[in-house]
Amino acid sequence: MRIGVLTGGGDCPGLNAVIRAVVRKGVKEYGHEFVGFRDGWKGPLENYTMELNLETTRGILPRGGTILGSSRTNPFKIENGVERIKQNLADQGIDALIAIGGEDTLGVATKLDALGVKVIGVPKTIDNDLNNTDYTFGFDTSVNIAVEAIDRLHTTAESHHRALIVEVMGRHAGWIALHAGIAGGAACILIPEVKFSVDKVCEWVESRFKSSYAPIIVIAEGAIPQDGDMITKDSELDSFGHVKLSGIGEWLAKQIEEKTGKEARTSVLGHIQRGGTPTAFDRVLATRFGLQAITAASEGDWGKMVALHGTDIVRVPLASATEKLKTVPIERYKESEIFFG
Repeated sequence: MRIGVLTGGGDCPGLNAVIRAVVRKGVKEYGHEFVGFRDGWKGPLENYTMELNLETTRGILPRGGTILGSSRTNPFKIENGVERIKQNLADQGIDALIAIGGEDTLGVATKLDALGVKVIGVPKTIDNDLNNTDYTFGFDTSVNIAVEAIDRLHTTAESHHRALIVEVMGRHAGWIALHAGIAGGAACILIPEVKFSVDKVCEWVESRFKSSYAPIIVIAEGAIPQDGDMITKDSELDSFGHVKLSGIGEWLAKQIEEKTGKEARTSVLGHIQRGGTPTAFDRVLATRFGLQAITAASEGDWGKMVALHGTDIVRVPLASATEKLKTVPIERYKESEIFFG
């Protein structure tokens, strides 16, 4: 078979490990040929490709990002987008696609599968919010980066007797904030799933100061105060209808200063969480996903996504990945509340 491979959405540590595993097993065990589509769905839309073989994928396992490039292109928002993709796949002699991505990328893959394009999906997101898989690769790396930052911020917060707010990614799901906050010993953790009380946050801040420690607050970018709305950078939407989030950390810092008289500062980790080399866990998970994806393609098991269930890599319906968002269960969040304040 001749198989196309693409990576879409935000870049993520572990993408190159998937590409490497797909190509290595596909060539050595099945004798397949591969075409790399550049920059997400823009690749098959504009016939923008690169060669994928054993040589071009050698040495990429520890590299962050993606050698294929990425974008947030949505072919269903472009005139004749689907027809152009189908025509380009036919012109390239592509028999099937392996799409590696998150909610938006796999949402497009699901629609294309329903329209007759042979697709296998691989789940990717640092937010860990895709349905029907226990974990996605990239999440572990992101959490470790956030925890390292929190560990460093503890010392400067205590030296200057400040409250420090660490804003992490998480538009609608607070998995990164929850795990990083627990591991980093945060004074409180604020996630999108549970609206927060500013007064209560201030209580926790003052409680931590009274115990001679400076508070670290970990907040997801999509967290919402009880009497307010989600804070956005501007009103502009991307091709999948998402607004740009920014500013909740700075907003909270001002509230804390006004209500407690304590100095507060904000560190927004932003795209640092996406960058750099993947952790060992993410390298292994991404590799296992890639191996199972090319096996599924070789067996003609189309319309499936590889997923982690327990310690096993299984295949689930591709459509199930985007049926709903995997958010933090309230009971998981409540486990962490004993450490607040």
